[in-house]
This record gives sequence, structure tokens and C-alpha cells, in this order.
Amino acid sequence: MAITASMVKELRERTGVGMMDCKKALTEADGDLDLAAENLRKQGAAAADKKAGRIAAEGLIGLAVDDAGETAAIVEVNSETDFVAKADDFIAYTAAVAQTALSEQPVDLDALLRAPMNGSSVEDQRKLLIGKLGENMGVRRFERVGGNGHPLHIYKHGAKIVVVVEMEGGDETLGRDIAMHIAASKPVCVTPEDIPQEMLDKEKEIFTAQAKDSGKPDNIIEKIISGRIAKYINEICLTGQPFVKDPDIRVGKLLDQNNAKVLDFVRYEVGEGVEKKQEDFAAEVAAQLDEG
Repeated sequence: MAITASMVKELRERTGVGMMDCKKALTEADGDLDLAAENLRKQGAAAADKKAGRIAAEGLIGLAVDDAGETAAIVEVNSETDFVAKADDFIAYTAAVAQTALSEQPVDLDALLRAPMNGSSVEDQRKLLIGKLGENMGVRRFERVGGNGHPLHIYKHGAKIVVVVEMEGGDETLGRDIAMHIAASKPVCVTPEDIPQEMLDKEKEIFTAQAKDSGKPDNIIEKIISGRIAKYINEICLTGQPFVKDPDIRVGKLLDQNNAKVLDFVRYEVGEGVEKKQEDFAAEVAAQLDEG
């Protein structure tokens, strides 16, 4: 597969590795960006790989909560520009989609798009809005939270980050603090038992490759890997993270002290994992001149 300059540029932005190393990694991975990034991590060269999930797309996070405050629906609706995301019609559409996701209880995104809304459907209303605002937009994802008789706690960072926490015990202040912590610290799951095994296996594979390059004895390598896995688990699990308002205490201990337990949470941030198209106006003008 031909390795293009844009592919090299994207891998460099994801990993922070030099251009030549990126080109070599892409060549060895036959153009597979994810595999190339993973291989660079194994070599210990991609210290900035976490940049891969940077926020790029525009849009809003919509939220609808039932009257009891025990069930919520959270949705992400994307636009091409922040200008359109601030338009009243776009804001109203996002709110309506969230309410539809709550009331209609769709089983997946396709079902949500087909669901009735404002006399037609979510999808039909989307097409009408595109025609009105002159910009592409789409409902990217949604999720329902709660419904088990426990109160929900919500934190909003503008309209770009929304967190919903289902918690047993504790009080409203603790619930909001936990939601705020999740917004800032981005845990993947609540407890270590909730971590998908494939995620752990992937990280162990990477840590193992990095440790073996050190040339240390096998027994030392095992200790290194175990230590890194333990650190990784604490980094991605809510209960293992230092509490943002008091880093001397971990969230798990804070919950125990308040006889509380987080049952579930959802954190949505606009554009997570979506790369925004970078416009190269000089290249665009040059291309138009060539055509002429």
C-alpha cells in the first residue's frame, strides 16, 4: 500500500514520533494507522499516543431526564462548525433527540433515527435541518442510564461534556463531586472487575514488549509488568483514581466513607475520537489553478 504524506502526518500527530519513524512504521504495517501506532508504543517511541483521542468534531451533548430523576438519555449530535452548534435550531434539535431517546427507548442508533419526532422522524428532521442551516450534521451516539430506582447525579461542562452518574447511597453533593471528577479524569469503568479483558491483554502485550527491550532478567521483567498493569488499572478505574478535589484520597475510599457506591456512569464529550478535517487553503487554491 502506498504511504502518503497525509498518513505520515496523522501518525506523527497521534504519536509525537519523527516523520521517518512514522513512515517506517506505516510501511511495516502496510498502511494500518492503528497497528503502526501500537507498534511504535511497543518500541517505547510513542510517548504522546494518548493524543489520539483529542477532540476535533463540533456539536453538542444533549441530555433528557425523567421526572423522577432516575432515568436519563444522553446523545451526541455533531456539526461541521461551532458556529452552527450554537444556532438555536441546532440546540433545539439536540434537545428533542435526547427527549426522544428517553421516551421512545430505542434499542440502537438506527432505531433512534427512525423514531417519531415533531411529526416526522429524527432522521427526517435532521435532513430538514441540514437544508435550513446549510451544513452537514449527524446523530453520532446515544445511551440510556439508570432506571433502577436510584437517583442520578449530573455534571455539565458547558454543552461539550456531560456526565451522568447512577449512585446508591451518599448525597447530592457527593454525587455531583463524583460526576465532576469523572468529567475531569475520564475513567473507563467503575472498578477493576469492569475492565474488558481484551483491554488488559492489549496493554500487557505492550508493556511486555517495552520491558523486554530493557534487557533485564525475566524475574525483574515480570515485576515491571505487574507494576505497570497495577498502575494502569488505577488510572482507568474510577475507584482507583485520586479524587480531583483531594488527591490524597482515592475515589473508592471516598465512596466507602460515605456509604455510597457508583453503579454506573456515562461520560460524553463532543467529538471524542473523531478527527476534524484540516483545511489546506493554499493547496485548494493551487489545485483550482491547475484545473484552470
